[in-house]
Amino acid sequence: MAVKLKPIAPEQLTHNPFKLIGERWTLITAGNKDTFNTMTASWGGFGVLWNKPVVYIFIRPQRHTLGFVQRESHFTLSFFGEEHRPALQLLGSRSGRDGDKVAASGLTPVFTEMGNPTFEEATLVMECRKLFDGTFKPEDFVVENLRDTVYPNGDFHHVFVGEIVGCWEE
Repeated sequence: MAVKLKPIAPEQLTHNPFKLIGERWTLITAGNKDTFNTMTASWGGFGVLWNKPVVYIFIRPQRHTLGFVQRESHFTLSFFGEEHRPALQLLGSRSGRDGDKVAASGLTPVFTEMGNPTFEEATLVMECRKLFDGTFKPEDFVVENLRDTVYPNGDFHHVFVGEIVGCWEE
């Protein structure tokens, strides 16, 4: 893990979660030193569930990262300064199926003590243990217009809940 980051309890974070995910975006990353994949996300959240500090992430079925998050027991969320916006845009617009998009982004992969991938340039990293994996279902939407507008192709997001087991910030 990058030396510049210091451990912090999730409860001590002072970031605005709406700006952190919705405006700054995050990289969802899963895998190991041999193979991993990452994707940019601007949907998600933080909270308390089952008496644990958790994150909620959403991944569409066509994303290559989905298989990595499903296979692994852990994933990371990495947040960056605005100077890395072009890298996040690239990582959100290319698929890891088609080549080494991480190398093209210019970001430097590093690994936590548990072996989970993140990036040296991150200013905030959350290491999460997967607790739940589900999928939105058409019949569960209360507001049908929302379902029809966001999912006209029926590619409903997978929903993951992860317990924050490690957290580091600048």
